Amino acid sequence: MASDPFHLGWFLGNSFGVHGWNQPWGGTGGEDWMRPDLHVDLAKAAERACFDFVLLEDSVFVPDNWGGSMDFYLKRALRAPKNDPLPLVPLMTQATSRLGVVPTISTSFYPPYLLARLIATLDLMSNGRVGCNFVTSTAERAAQNFGLDAHIEHDLRYEMAAEFVEVVLQLWSSWDADAIVMDPGTGTFVEPSRVRTIDFKGRFFASRGPLNTARPPQGQPVLIQAGNSPQGQDFAARRMDAVLCAVSTVGEMKAFRDQMRRKVAAAGRDPDTCKVMFVASPTVGESEEEARERVRRRQAQRDAAPELALAQMGSLTDIDFSTFDIDAPIGELTTNGQQGTLKRFLKQGRTLREIAQNYRYGYEDLVGTAEQVAGQMAELMEEVGGDGFVFTGNLTRRYMAEITDGLAPALQRRGATRRAYEHQHFRDNLLAF
Repeated sequence: MASDPFHLGWFLGNSFGVHGWNQPWGGTGGEDWMRPDLHVDLAKAAERACFDFVLLEDSVFVPDNWGGSMDFYLKRALRAPKNDPLPLVPLMTQATSRLGVVPTISTSFYPPYLLARLIATLDLMSNGRVGCNFVTSTAERAAQNFGLDAHIEHDLRYEMAAEFVEVVLQLWSSWDADAIVMDPGTGTFVEPSRVRTIDFKGRFFASRGPLNTARPPQGQPVLIQAGNSPQGQDFAARRMDAVLCAVSTVGEMKAFRDQMRRKVAAAGRDPDTCKVMFVASPTVGESEEEARERVRRRQAQRDAAPELALAQMGSLTDIDFSTFDIDAPIGELTTNGQQGTLKRFLKQGRTLREIAQNYRYGYEDLVGTAEQVAGQMAELMEEVGGDGFVFTGNLTRRYMAEITDGLAPALQRRGATRRAYEHQHFRDNLLAF
């Protein structure tokens, strides 16, 4: 029995893109990739399992970081084609009543006013169940799609992101919670004294305000960030409600959580108000042997095609690993892309082949029956200290069911996760324990 329950979420990599088109149990994922059905099914399943949220990753470019060409990525539907995830949000919230839904927004390319208005609208539509995952975007090609010759320097992007969030928070506060009075006696719908300009002028952004829609029901929608570089952690410590951490060992988990909580406290906040959620990919079978066999098959596939991992990593770091000798020792590398990700990647082996074989996005050492994996997760959370897990992996309806209808009930039986939502709003559920 876990001493405190922990939170659950789902991190949907490739978001509104292609899922399972050449996977066993992928169903119609290839033909129907552009339709919302799979995502709506995921939202319903996650709510049934009392998850806090589903987070929709996003990117805004077609990679060409393998062999200097887009070919590899397009042939395998790696990161393209991909639709904008924002239109999914109202469909997913309409199909649910308590689940949080979190789209990803680039602070490097979105105007703050447009973002503040859009997320406020979605929060109003869903009765307080929307969040926002802030990314600075890492790819040179993404920057070029928005008119820049080269991407903004890594640390400067985070300075911009911090200011971006301040503008957005001020815009959400430009209407008081009680600004709408709807008084037929005086003919007043909005009390004018409760709406004000923000007159923000910063180094990167300026906005007069106010928003032309009401304050979001949550006051401010839930703010999430997933960058693991020191700059990403500093950014998260100031304002984020949750941070996603993708590491593959217990030691890394503990170190990250301890450091994150120190930084949140140093920013003058209660560390318990910033949840650290660990990315995990369990393998659940009807028997332990079946689960272990699936792990062996997956590793054999990785060993046979190291270029898949290297091309994926290239698209995150803006490095073309096809130009290196895969069996030669790899030295230190630098990037203007995802610096924390590159650092972890290079620690996984001596050569690129070893690294590709060993690299894990998140924690994968959760293997067995639903009951066994639930026990492993409860023990892991006891050791690390909190605050929960976000599941990821190739999305098929089978995997969805294994997690939400198999593993989640096993966690609930242990008292490790909630059996019912405590509140209406996403923020209140996230901070309930």
